[in-house]
Amino acid sequence: MSLPVEHDGIVVRHAPERHRYELVDGEDVIGHTDYRELEPHGTITHRDFVHTEVDDAYGGRGLASVLVQFALDDVRAAGLRIVPHCPYVAGWLRKHEGRFDDLVDWPA
Repeated sequence: MSLPVEHDGIVVRHAPERHRYELVDGEDVIGHTDYRELEPHGTITHRDFVHTEVDDAYGGRGLASVLVQFALDDVRAAGLRIVPHCPYVAGWLRKHEGRFDDLVDWPA
């Protein structure tokens, strides 16, 4: 699991108890990308990303991209695979083609 990092004063962290990665400004969660853990045979194999959002007041700063990159790096470090049901995550993966191709199982 990745340790929290800071980006322009915003903390990026994994919140596994909430099944999401978060952007935090001070005490406020200002963005998150949510996932479901898939465990087809009793062992977690995938993080299925289902939703990403950033507070409008923080828009235009590239924070959603920072959040998703952090999350996907964490998935890689955990030895898991990615399923991108979230439109933002899917678009990010297409834009950064090649970076995580070895870990992605595209939804049918």
